Amino acid sequence: MMRRVLVDIARRRRADRRGGPHAVRVPLDTIDVPAAEPGADLLEIDSVLKRLAAEDPRKAQVVELRFFGGLSIEEIAEALGVSVRTVHADWAFARAWLFRMLTDVHAH
Repeated sequence: MMRRVLVDIARRRRADRRGGPHAVRVPLDTIDVPAAEPGADLLEIDSVLKRLAAEDPRKAQVVELRFFGGLSIEEIAEALGVSVRTVHADWAFARAWLFRMLTDVHAH
């Protein structure tokens, strides 16, 4: 849910920069996004996260719960019914995969 809210806000901000008549300004710094990297475009993150979900839904859930939900590794393990070790592995893989995909987006 938080992901959808943040993506909607990012779309509105992008529309506002383009002079959209119905754009609403909501500063992203007023929303607590625990693992957000400065300058990361939420629309790009949403796009590559959808690709990850198509390849590995659990890893995408780990990212959503960690990045957008702010849950700890232990909380994610409990929510998904997997071990803490599995969440650590999923999180490490997903972060590297997302970094690579986002880097490729900016390289082209």
